[in-house]
Amino acid sequence: MLIRAVTTNVVSMTTSAPLPAESAHETAAGTTDRLVEMNRAYAAKFTDPGMDARPVLQVAVVACMDARLDLHAALGLELGDCHTIRNAGGVVTDDTIRSLTISQRALGTRTVILIHHTGCGLESLTEDFRHELEDEVGQRPAWAVEAFRDVDQDVRQSMQRVRTNPFLPHKDDVRGFVFDVHTGLLREIDPTS
Repeated sequence: MLIRAVTTNVVSMTTSAPLPAESAHETAAGTTDRLVEMNRAYAAKFTDPGMDARPVLQVAVVACMDARLDLHAALGLELGDCHTIRNAGGVVTDDTIRSLTISQRALGTRTVILIHHTGCGLESLTEDFRHELEDEVGQRPAWAVEAFRDVDQDVRQSMQRVRTNPFLPHKDDVRGFVFDVHTGLLREIDPTS
């Protein structure tokens, strides 16, 4: 008979208060250590749900990485329902197309939902950000910032990039939305306006 003693130190974590003022390295390491500890507590209760990698709803959601967006809660999704692809702004970049292509061609998704949001940080940036990085580190990034001023128009551009990409076989069900970070509501964007 195997007897296993499990000691779990669960560290309470909040996002509403800043971490104690320590050196940047100690703060980052402390945050990572807390997250790893939270994973241990999660894993202690984890049971393999026996799911396939194919999303049950055959949907891929492309959204901004903004920490205020809880996509599963906002859309009523459960684990295994969708593929979630996130980046700064939720814009459709080459890497987003790469992920969507794999999602559709190898893992069976048919629907694409694009979600931008109000108050996005990309609305306050410009391509000058790349030049500033070049001045600082001596090399310009190969990627574009993809900053925008009009969130609705950027959603339209992202829908167009999906609908015209030759690698994506399923383009009939592509819809775009703006998530309001103050109300939690999605507002659908007409692709032709």
